[in-house]
Amino acid sequence: MKRPGSAVLQDPAFRALKRLTSPRKVQDFLDRIPINMEPDGETCTSPRLTLQRNTAHCLEGALVAALALWIQGQRPLIMDLKTTDDDVDHVVALFKQHGHWGAITKTNHAVLRYREPIYRTVRELAASYFHEYFLPTGKKTLRSYSVPFDLAKYPTDWITSDADLWALERAIDRSSHRPLLTPRQIAGLRRADAIEIQAGELLEWRRGKRRSLR
Repeated sequence: MKRPGSAVLQDPAFRALKRLTSPRKVQDFLDRIPINMEPDGETCTSPRLTLQRNTAHCLEGALVAALALWIQGQRPLIMDLKTTDDDVDHVVALFKQHGHWGAITKTNHAVLRYREPIYRTVRELAASYFHEYFLPTGKKTLRSYSVPFDLAKYPTDWITSDADLWALERAIDRSSHRPLLTPRQIAGLRRADAIEIQAGELLEWRRGKRRSLR
């Protein structure tokens, strides 16, 4: 697998990523970055700007993780978890070990977190997030997942751009998605229990005034 160009590898902003030699280390690194509460408005920054700012929301964290994996020789893949219109999508970085899929994720919640590489298919991995994904009303909202989105096939300015990556965000959102549930299954869904809802309200970072992204 071809790695990013030498300009990326030599950029001081990415020095820390070179030391992240396993998905576990990448996740540990992301966990130390505070959540991006977007106090000045919505952002979708490149990994270089995200690392310089030292805050990240789920997509920004997924891009940092994908780049770290790419530097180590893995393909930079991300997956979009799409919800109903009244909830917020989540994005994770994908990796594969010993023929099984895992995920690295940046979230402010106690759920929707790292997945060990134990899933035989991307669909299995996506489905592992289903029961954790609900609104404060208990409504379960996860509906589909994207085919792995290969950032290596996208223009590499996503790594260092000084402008927000809205075109990339739209490309991910519009990429091929596959349903997790049938209409009959959706109609029969049970709401999350009160104790699950209470657990879902646990936040890791509380600074900032805006409601955090997934």
